[in-house]
Amino acid sequence: MAGKDRKKELARQRYERQQQRRAQEAAKARRLKIISSAAAVAVIAVGGAVFVVVSRDDESTAAGPKCDYKSSQEAASKDVGKPPAKPASTGTVQATVKTNQGDVEMQLYGAKAPCAVNSFTHLAQKNFYDKSPCHRLTSGGLNVLQCGDPTGKGTGGPGYQFANENTDGAMYTEGTLAMAHSKLPDSNGSQFFMVYKDSQLPPDYTVFGKITKGLDVLKKVAAEGSDPKGDGKPKKQVEIQDVAIAGK
Repeated sequence: MAGKDRKKELARQRYERQQQRRAQEAAKARRLKIISSAAAVAVIAVGGAVFVVVSRDDESTAAGPKCDYKSSQEAASKDVGKPPAKPASTGTVQATVKTNQGDVEMQLYGAKAPCAVNSFTHLAQKNFYDKSPCHRLTSGGLNVLQCGDPTGKGTGGPGYQFANENTDGAMYTEGTLAMAHSKLPDSNGSQFFMVYKDSQLPPDYTVFGKITKGLDVLKKVAAEGSDPKGDGKPKKQVEIQDVAIAGK
């Protein structure tokens, strides 16, 4: 083969080898792309699986929270039993506390404090609060009317206790409805307080509602003061005659 033809042949072979390499590289690139796509599908599939699991958990949660009402050491002031572990409502509940001084209407936070609202409505429906005095009135930094003990001594309860709820960042501004408790943890029972003027308290008391009408009733009672002054029995007697739950 002449030298010129030999050069052409070598050039052709180099060109073919280059084309073969490019074809191989292109094929490899396609394989990588397919693998990457498969990996993406796998991730989506895993994500879908996680979503399904989460959805099942959400469905379980959607079935409603469960409350743990533990027996307390003290006997119940009125024995009306414990509320059901599953709250009857986890939405907004309307309630009216009817007193000899006037009615106080409330909106209860069934979603934020389901166990407290469940307990309150249970006691209301069992007439636990009927004919019970509001035994404590405070003024100054703490401005509340406290009720919920049928004995009127401030030591009575329903015979069970439950844990705090809805306390993160809680503020006790005018119109707040919150649970009272002892210094022991998870000692909520039947006693509650209504804030008639902005009050200073640590966020350790379950906020379970707000007053929507009847704040003037509380302020009228507060204006008469307490005995002893600042923290004691209201001079203007307040008796709960009934607690009505809307729709019940």
